[in-house]
Amino acid sequence: MDEKSKKSVDNRLARLEGQVRGLRRMVSEDQYCVDILTQLAAVRSSLDQIGAELATSHVKSCIVGHGTESEHDHCKPMSQDDLIEELRVTLSRLMR
Repeated sequence: MDEKSKKSVDNRLARLEGQVRGLRRMVSEDQYCVDILTQLAAVRSSLDQIGAELATSHVKSCIVGHGTESEHDHCKPMSQDDLIEELRVTLSRLMR
């Protein structure tokens, strides 16, 4: 993953940490359940966006960039077909 993508994902994860802390605070302060559920939906959306950004980075650097030294060391011995299958399996887990 390039440095720009790493920084972006790290920033999103930091915001997500704050959202989860907010959820915990809402529960401990006995906030209205619907408000907590609404915030929980926002956390799920944030996780989905992080997943999409990671998948996009993976496709760019590890699949399209396969053989150009932009890929992660884990991907180097794999074929592009293997990488695409690995991505398909991973995305199916994310979409459950």
